[in-house]
Amino acid sequence: MKLEGGCYCGKLRYVAEGEPMMKAQCHCRECQYISGGAPNMFLLMPADGFSYTGGTPSRFARSDLENPVTREFCAECGTHIVTRPSGLPAVVVKVGTLDDPALFDGPKMAIYTIDKQPFHQIPDGLPAFERLPTR
Repeated sequence: MKLEGGCYCGKLRYVAEGEPMMKAQCHCRECQYISGGAPNMFLLMPADGFSYTGGTPSRFARSDLENPVTREFCAECGTHIVTRPSGLPAVVVKVGTLDDPALFDGPKMAIYTIDKQPFHQIPDGLPAFERLPTR
Protein backbone atom coordinates (compact mmCIF):
# COMPACT_ATOMS: atom_id res chain seq x y z
CA MET A 1 0.00 0.00 0.00
CA LYS A 2 1.26 3.47 -0.87
CA LEU A 3 -0.21 6.44 0.98
CA GLU A 4 0.54 10.08 0.28
CA GLY A 5 -0.29 13.14 2.29
CA GLY A 6 0.80 16.40 3.78
CA CYS A 7 0.03 19.34 5.99
CA TYR A 8 -2.74 21.92 5.72
CA CYS A 9 -0.58 24.59 4.05
CA GLY A 10 1.14 22.12 1.70
CA LYS A 11 4.75 22.79 2.76
CA LEU A 12 5.21 19.27 4.16
CA ARG A 13 4.55 16.25 1.94
CA TYR A 14 5.16 12.57 2.65
CA VAL A 15 4.79 9.06 1.34
CA ALA A 16 4.10 6.03 3.55
CA GLU A 17 4.56 2.62 1.96
CA GLY A 18 3.91 -0.85 3.34
CA GLU A 19 1.10 -2.66 5.05
CA PRO A 20 -0.53 -0.90 8.00
CA MET A 21 0.46 -2.57 11.26
CA MET A 22 -2.57 -1.10 13.05
CA LYS A 23 -5.62 1.02 12.19
CA ALA A 24 -7.10 2.52 15.31
CA GLN A 25 -8.59 5.40 17.20
CA CYS A 26 -6.66 6.48 20.28
CA HIS A 27 -8.36 8.08 23.26
CA CYS A 28 -5.21 8.83 25.32
CA ARG A 29 -4.93 12.25 26.90
CA GLU A 30 -1.91 13.11 24.75
CA CYS A 31 -3.84 12.45 21.54
CA GLN A 32 -6.68 14.61 22.84
CA TYR A 33 -4.24 17.55 23.01
CA ILE A 34 -3.09 16.93 19.44
CA SER A 35 -6.58 16.38 18.01
CA GLY A 36 -8.32 19.25 19.78
CA GLY A 37 -10.22 16.91 22.11
CA ALA A 38 -11.39 14.07 19.89
CA PRO A 39 -9.92 10.60 19.60
CA ASN A 40 -6.99 10.46 17.19
CA MET A 41 -7.51 8.34 14.06
CA PHE A 42 -4.25 6.80 12.88
CA LEU A 43 -2.42 4.17 10.85
CA LEU A 44 0.69 2.55 12.29
CA MET A 45 3.03 2.24 9.30
CA PRO A 46 6.54 0.74 8.92
CA ALA A 47 9.14 3.46 9.64
CA ASP A 48 11.37 2.34 6.76
CA GLY A 49 8.52 2.99 4.31
CA PHE A 50 7.90 6.56 5.50
CA SER A 51 9.70 9.57 4.06
CA TYR A 52 9.14 13.25 3.50
CA THR A 53 8.96 14.22 -0.17
CA GLY A 54 8.65 17.94 0.47
CA GLY A 55 9.74 20.15 3.34
CA THR A 56 11.31 19.35 6.68
CA PRO A 57 9.18 18.85 9.79
CA SER A 58 9.68 20.45 13.16
CA ARG A 59 10.02 17.97 16.00
CA PHE A 60 8.99 17.92 19.64
CA ALA A 61 9.65 15.41 22.42
CA ARG A 62 8.93 16.04 26.08
CA SER A 63 12.09 16.29 28.18
CA ASP A 64 10.36 15.25 31.42
CA LEU A 65 9.47 11.71 30.30
CA GLU A 66 11.70 8.64 30.36
CA ASN A 67 10.74 7.38 26.87
CA PRO A 68 8.98 10.25 25.12
CA VAL A 69 7.55 9.98 21.64
CA THR A 70 8.73 12.42 19.00
CA ARG A 71 5.99 14.39 17.30
CA GLU A 72 6.62 15.78 13.82
CA PHE A 73 4.61 18.72 12.56
CA CYS A 74 4.60 21.63 10.14
CA ALA A 75 6.14 24.73 11.69
CA GLU A 76 4.16 26.91 9.30
CA CYS A 77 0.57 25.71 9.80
CA GLY A 78 0.96 23.45 12.85
CA THR A 79 -0.42 20.27 11.29
CA HIS A 80 0.69 17.21 13.24
CA ILE A 81 1.88 14.65 10.67
CA VAL A 82 3.34 11.67 12.56
CA THR A 83 4.39 10.42 15.96
CA ARG A 84 7.54 8.31 16.29
CA PRO A 85 7.38 6.03 19.34
CA SER A 86 10.81 5.36 20.84
CA GLY A 87 12.05 1.82 20.28
CA LEU A 88 9.37 0.94 17.72
CA PRO A 89 10.24 0.72 13.99
CA ALA A 90 6.96 2.39 13.04
CA VAL A 91 5.37 5.80 12.59
CA VAL A 92 1.90 6.81 13.70
CA VAL A 93 0.42 8.55 10.63
CA LYS A 94 -2.49 10.89 11.31
CA VAL A 95 -5.44 9.99 9.05
CA GLY A 96 -6.44 13.62 8.52
CA THR A 97 -3.14 14.27 6.73
CA LEU A 98 -3.77 11.66 4.01
CA ASP A 99 -4.57 13.00 0.55
CA ASP A 100 -7.44 10.50 0.54
CA PRO A 101 -8.54 9.87 4.15
CA ALA A 102 -11.16 7.40 2.88
CA LEU A 103 -8.29 4.91 2.37
CA PHE A 104 -8.23 4.54 6.17
CA ASP A 105 -11.56 2.70 5.92
CA GLY A 106 -12.24 3.09 9.65
CA PRO A 107 -10.51 1.95 12.83
CA LYS A 108 -10.15 -1.73 13.70
CA MET A 109 -9.86 -1.00 17.45
CA ALA A 110 -10.06 1.72 20.07
CA ILE A 111 -7.07 2.07 22.39
CA TYR A 112 -6.33 3.91 25.63
CA THR A 113 -10.02 4.04 26.48
CA ILE A 114 -8.97 4.54 30.11
CA ASP A 115 -8.65 8.23 29.12
CA LYS A 116 -11.86 8.30 27.02
CA GLN A 117 -14.04 11.37 27.51
CA PRO A 118 -17.82 11.05 27.93
CA PHE A 119 -18.37 12.68 24.52
CA HIS A 120 -16.06 10.25 22.66
CA GLN A 121 -17.83 7.67 20.52
CA ILE A 122 -16.70 4.09 20.00
CA PRO A 123 -18.63 2.29 17.25
CA ASP A 124 -20.67 -0.71 18.41
CA GLY A 125 -18.71 -3.95 18.06
CA LEU A 126 -15.31 -2.24 17.77
CA PRO A 127 -12.77 -3.97 20.05
CA ALA A 128 -11.75 -1.53 22.81
CA PHE A 129 -8.76 -1.66 25.13
CA GLU A 130 -7.96 0.36 28.26
CA ARG A 131 -4.36 0.63 27.05
CA LEU A 132 -2.68 -1.32 24.22
CA PRO A 133 -3.90 -4.80 23.32
CA THR A 134 -1.63 -7.67 24.28
CA ARG A 135 0.18 -9.30 21.37
